[in-house]
Amino acid sequence: MGKPGRRAVSRLLGRLRREEKADVVIANVENAAGGFGITRKVYEELKACHIDVFTSGNHIWDRKEVFEFIDHVEDLLRPANYPEGVPGRGYGIYEVGGRKFAVVNLMGRIFVDPNLDNPFRVFDRLYEELSRETRIIVVDFHAETTSEKWAFAIHADGRASVVYGTHTHVPTADEGILKRGTAYISDVGMVGAWYSVIGMRPQEPVERFLYGLPRKFTVEEKEEVFLNALVVEVDEESGRALKVKRIRESAG
Repeated sequence: MGKPGRRAVSRLLGRLRREEKADVVIANVENAAGGFGITRKVYEELKACHIDVFTSGNHIWDRKEVFEFIDHVEDLLRPANYPEGVPGRGYGIYEVGGRKFAVVNLMGRIFVDPNLDNPFRVFDRLYEELSRETRIIVVDFHAETTSEKWAFAIHADGRASVVYGTHTHVPTADEGILKRGTAYISDVGMVGAWYSVIGMRPQEPVERFLYGLPRKFTVEEKEEVFLNALVVEVDEESGRALKVKRIRESAG
């Protein structure tokens, strides 16, 4: 979430990656540039922090610069259920240490965008393709409501290795492994200022709620920043999750 979040990633991610022996790091970056969207410069900055795959959501288009490069980088995803013809890609198959894994970016429709393709059915179609290449399939489900996230996770249980929710910026305490082996959390949270309104300086959002008038939101940069994350261990042969752990760490 903006510059404070990027500083926290730069400061903490290397150590956390070593401690957790993480093979792959995936990060949602739709709020990375000033809280809205991503630029090429910010993308390169975060790539230098050893993030392997970047996902996003509805704010991916907020910086028009993204249209200039999203088609030319394979590790930056936008939701796969946007209509045909939208720039970028919604999923990818990657390789680390000789092992393939897939990442799928999907967006919910409730209170977000009812015009998107059905994410449940899009996943069904993609699974047929991806499962021929790898059993390890990770899904960033970018959605507003926990009911839609939970329903999707149960729908994908046993097919996706991990389904983690993004969008609401607040980490949930419901991490676990579902009956058929899919690791799940309703929202992984954000990397941003804790005493804020989803990462923004509180004054403007509070006034928006008070008066109902438009306000320009500004990233909170003075308060304590937390890094929220999820660590999942996956069996590479079956694709089933073996362990799941939620991380919440202060970056000061």
